[in-house]
Amino acid sequence: MLRPMYDWMIALSKRRSAPWVLAAVAFAESSFFPLPPDIMLMPMSLANPRLALRYALICTVASVLGGIVGYAIGHLLFETIGMWILDLYGLSAKIAEVKAGYDKYGAFLIIAKGFTPIPFKLVTIVSGALEYNFALFVILSILTRGARFFVLAVLFNRFGEPMQRFVEKRLGFVTLVLLGIIVLGFYLTGKLV
Repeated sequence: MLRPMYDWMIALSKRRSAPWVLAAVAFAESSFFPLPPDIMLMPMSLANPRLALRYALICTVASVLGGIVGYAIGHLLFETIGMWILDLYGLSAKIAEVKAGYDKYGAFLIIAKGFTPIPFKLVTIVSGALEYNFALFVILSILTRGARFFVLAVLFNRFGEPMQRFVEKRLGFVTLVLLGIIVLGFYLTGKLV
């Protein structure tokens, strides 16, 4: 079952439209979509290691733009759309705790959560709702999202072919690890946010 899906992702990553799909996923993940752009970035970088840095740039730009939309949702539409999204993650009851954390550790929270598997949309919406300094929010988003995507891109760029062979030989194991990271991100969201 995993092999056809993997082959489909690799084939998709070789299409001319792949960078646009990657940008759409990165944009949406920062404002409302549940899956991280890594699910596209990784196969695209495996299929084309020499383009991995370009893909990381696409992810970074689209993610930050999506983060700005998430910030706007939190700032302008928090009572409706923002609360609905936070309810989906079971976080609406923790708003007071999150506000206290932002008051004390705002910049650190944005950096830490932007680099980890914790869904970034939660950071963007809450930042807008709490009226965190917008310019600082954008700068921190660029730094943290860029770091996350470029670390992966550099690895794929330098070790793409051996990594692709490793993934293809151990596809089940790699898939379980990636799913574990995503589940861990959602779990930590409930515990740390």
